[in-house]
Amino acid sequence: MKKIFLLLLLFVSLTAGAYKGSSVAGLFPLQGSGRVIYNFNQGWRFHLGDTQGAAAADFDDSRWQVVCAPHSVRLEPSEASGCRNYQGIAWYRKHFTVPADMKGKDITLHFEAIMGKQEVYVNGRKVKEHLGGYLPITINLTEQGVKAGDKCVVAVKADNSDDKTYPPGKKQTALDFCYHGGMYRDVWLIGKSPLAITDALEANKVAGGGIFLHYDNISEKSADVFVNVEVGNTSASAAQPTVAVVVKDKSGKRIKSVTKKIKVGAKSSATAYLAMKLKDPELWSPESPYLYNVEISVMQGGKSVDGGMVRMGIRKAEFRGKDGFWLNGKPYHQLVGGNRHQDFAYVGNAMPNSQQWRDAKRLRKAGMVIVRCAHYPMDPAFMDACDELGLFVIVPTPGWQYWNKDPHFGELVHENTRNIIRRDRNHTCVLMWEPILNETRYPEDFAIKALQITKDEFPYPGRPAAVADVQSAGVRDNYDVVYDWADNIGKGNWPEDKCVFTREFGEMVDDWYAHNNINRAARSWGERPMLMAALSLCDTYGEMYHGQRQFIGGCQWHPFDHQRGYHPDTYYGGIYDAFRQKKYAFEMFRSQDRNTEPMVFIANEMTQFSDNDVTVFSNCDSVRLTMFEGDKVMTLPVVHNDNDKPCAPVVFKDFWNFWAAREYSYKQRNWQRVSLLAEGIKDGKVVAVQKKMPSRRSTKLRLYADDMGRKLNADGSDFIVVVAEVTDDNGNVKRLAKDNIYFTVEGEGRIIGDGENIMANPRIVEWGSAPVLIQATDKPGKITIKARSYYDGVYAPAAAELTIESIAPTLPACYTDKPTTTVSKPVRTTGETKQTMTDDERQRTLEEVNKQQTEFGVQ
Repeated sequence: MKKIFLLLLLFVSLTAGAYKGSSVAGLFPLQGSGRVIYNFNQGWRFHLGDTQGAAAADFDDSRWQVVCAPHSVRLEPSEASGCRNYQGIAWYRKHFTVPADMKGKDITLHFEAIMGKQEVYVNGRKVKEHLGGYLPITINLTEQGVKAGDKCVVAVKADNSDDKTYPPGKKQTALDFCYHGGMYRDVWLIGKSPLAITDALEANKVAGGGIFLHYDNISEKSADVFVNVEVGNTSASAAQPTVAVVVKDKSGKRIKSVTKKIKVGAKSSATAYLAMKLKDPELWSPESPYLYNVEISVMQGGKSVDGGMVRMGIRKAEFRGKDGFWLNGKPYHQLVGGNRHQDFAYVGNAMPNSQQWRDAKRLRKAGMVIVRCAHYPMDPAFMDACDELGLFVIVPTPGWQYWNKDPHFGELVHENTRNIIRRDRNHTCVLMWEPILNETRYPEDFAIKALQITKDEFPYPGRPAAVADVQSAGVRDNYDVVYDWADNIGKGNWPEDKCVFTREFGEMVDDWYAHNNINRAARSWGERPMLMAALSLCDTYGEMYHGQRQFIGGCQWHPFDHQRGYHPDTYYGGIYDAFRQKKYAFEMFRSQDRNTEPMVFIANEMTQFSDNDVTVFSNCDSVRLTMFEGDKVMTLPVVHNDNDKPCAPVVFKDFWNFWAAREYSYKQRNWQRVSLLAEGIKDGKVVAVQKKMPSRRSTKLRLYADDMGRKLNADGSDFIVVVAEVTDDNGNVKRLAKDNIYFTVEGEGRIIGDGENIMANPRIVEWGSAPVLIQATDKPGKITIKARSYYDGVYAPAAAELTIESIAPTLPACYTDKPTTTVSKPVRTTGETKQTMTDDERQRTLEEVNKQQTEFGVQ
């Protein structure tokens, strides 16, 4: 028997192949496992608004637009706050033929999320109704009589209108974010053998279903690893499969394996409990996010009939009250990061997996080590990226400033929490669950039950902590970690055995009606507003280093500019804008990380309007600043304070002088000397350098693709941001340029949006640049992007051209209808739910928001 098991393990090890895409329904595809997976994003026919009979199998949808998920029901301008986004019904229909390799499989459709409430129809029959826009929906096609080779039509009615009966529940007119509509996450077609690993959400078992990784006795010398695998059997006969688990290191080398034979009754399920001890494990941390690959196979008759891979990070997180947060047996420095909304310019929530990864990478590049999902679970691809890149995550249940006294509402909140834990429990990045409603007054018994759910659903050592506002009923004395402020220490709010974390820092609003705020600066406003915002944010960043171990850190609100419901202004407090272009605040954040590569950044563009004081952000020991190639030189220390800002901004008083620069440019004709040179010095050596020169005449356009090293995937939905910069002859960006840039694309790509509806193309230059979103087709190949001034002329900046190349997707696609090449212009009022309010209603709504923000909001 032992020999057979060894042969099985060898089979698994040899047939498994590396997969570089995203996870699918909680598992990374494993070559040769027996599970069949298709990308099901393409070929959806789409109609904005309601229409009679759209659920019927024979409904004529031939005139509908053909789109690809992730999809937003309507593209919106980059400034679309104040309930300007579409709210209402939209329909999706897909005609397809079930692939032949699904023969003998149980076939399911897995929607990662659809905004609002949904009805799903298969061949004209309603098969599911679902409430909520942030968690998966699974449709069993086999149960509907669908089999390999069949032609099938699936119809989805999606409605993102306000609805107080399910979480979040709050009307968008009083909401600080948007219910962007649509089938905005991935859709997968999955074929599983009758004997297969179950889906944790569909199994609907407390702490059960699917795969559950957990650990104990973690140290640098060894770690106990446990793998629970539930196997379902949909056949009419009992079976005795063997569950095989192979652990591989980053290089693909097998370091551990274990098998277990189980009995699974007909139409039933059973769980295999496997355990192993790893010697000298590589421990996961934000600084070293080491992940093992755990390949899991269900073996029968000498071959794998089902399986997949999960990534495993071994780490031990402890919240020790007054002694602070410990990681892997050692005190850890402050947990400082940001909150994140799933919001992107134009497309709303419809971000492809590559952009999910890039967002995590952007946060990590800023020096952040933790992200709080605001205010709902994120895309699975974002969670995968946080595992990989080293970001701790706080995962909240959907909710914001709203409580419905109907008991069913509270039960739906708890149901969401259970499903969130079942979906995300294997992610190493998950540090805390937030199982309550953000900034909301709710009864104590609700909070206690929410806490108990986190314990029931994760009953093993290493359970992520439960966290909530210390002001809320039931939290102070019961939850593992509480949200509060460092300044409240010693004022009676802090339980001595609780670690304290600030869920949102950085906001300095005048009041919650006007929202004038020193830390919010649109990138287009330029140098002084961005500098003031960065310095303000730096001050509140310093509050996260309070000198008390019990206070463990906080998350900035909010690293990315995003659209809001109740306020007409876009949220401009990001360290990136909505296109993910950096602001000065990004450089400030990056400078606070002394463990990363040395850096200096001059927050001065040397324009005629620039401050005479020159501010430099750096994580070095000191900064030497040189002007006019040696005419003026000064060295100042970077002040480090473990109980305040790790790296205070360095301010060179009265250093820049426009009139002195003019002397060189105008009188001496020696403009080449006009420059600022910053040198970061560490241990007596220059380790970082930045040189800036003021831009002269606008003569050129320059294009770059903001792909962050991840290529465009030719799957019909992936996109990247391409940026056109206005420069002078020497490549210096003309920050004060005002122009309109017109983009064209040739090859296997297309531009998202137009100029008529959302002012996407041509795009106005702001702070020296104009972005465009370039989406791949379903065919790999070259894409040439061209940019020119929309109003051309003799002295207009010279046009630019950039060629990139998309790569073939990892998984096959299943679709019939090709994307619509000519998209009809949407009428912006068609099918919308009207958001009309009287003056009195509007005032009452804003007073309600003001009250909630004052009670729970930032100081």
